[in-house]
Amino acid sequence: MKEMNTELNTRTNFPGGTAMLAGHKVARIGFGAMQLPGPGVWGPPRDRDATLSVLRRTIELGVNHIDTAQFYGDGVSNELIHAALYPYPENLALVSKVGAERDEQGGWIPAQRPEGLRAGVEANLRSLALEQIDVVNLRVTDKFNNGTPIPAEHLASLDDQLEEMVKLRDEGKIGGIGLSNVTLEQFQQALPAGIACVQNAYSVLDRSAEPLLNLCKDHDIAWVPFFPLGSAFPGIAKVTEAREVIEIASKLEATPAQVGLAWLLAHAPNILLIPGTSSLDHLDENVATADVHLDPESMDILNKLGDGTN
Repeated sequence: MKEMNTELNTRTNFPGGTAMLAGHKVARIGFGAMQLPGPGVWGPPRDRDATLSVLRRTIELGVNHIDTAQFYGDGVSNELIHAALYPYPENLALVSKVGAERDEQGGWIPAQRPEGLRAGVEANLRSLALEQIDVVNLRVTDKFNNGTPIPAEHLASLDDQLEEMVKLRDEGKIGGIGLSNVTLEQFQQALPAGIACVQNAYSVLDRSAEPLLNLCKDHDIAWVPFFPLGSAFPGIAKVTEAREVIEIASKLEATPAQVGLAWLLAHAPNILLIPGTSSLDHLDENVATADVHLDPESMDILNKLGDGTN
């Protein structure tokens, strides 16, 4: 059980409206904690007090869905969330992720074996001071990590991973099972386990996962896109640099980022956003996306960006 902070408990207006996530009614605009640690998602933030202020501001704005992971900063993200928000509001949904670890230099190491998944859940429970995490996403990888073969001792079959996640849910340590970075076939394989949400790369410019999104919609499963505005990584287009997005933003007196996020909210009712930031101004901008309404002409232009007809 979460210890209770009453900040969110009587709120009726949530940014972006609401949708269901593992039995929780959450604001469709949430918050992703990946940017809270230091550079490279490693170590403490540059300004701890400012980071704590960002987390507290999320609650003031009505956000009640925070996405984190123990391996964000090697425990830093979770420690900051606990420091800023504990005791947690009763209806705050805390979502974490397992399936990876960090080495001493901050490198990413797959951790797919059942014992690693369980250890990851236990570490999240300790650092967040929870008896149950509302949802835990299983980060799925193939046999390679950035082109490098993953040692066999770090790998396990998807069925074995799902079996362990179901055990953790049955034990009450997690409330729901999510999936991250999955193919359509892997999602279909996992469906019998009972899936609460899927986190995959998706944006107005990258619609490659549309079939999977539609299947989630058919099954009333939340879709939580990462890279919703593209990415700084090479080869991933930035939504905020698309000419059509910039023109629509100018017409609506919004920012290009708000237009990209508003398209996601308008595109499908099961989409939940978790934009992350360590800036108060950027946080306010993200949440204000709820006030950006795209007219039919703008939606048509944006829809064509993703289907390659524009």
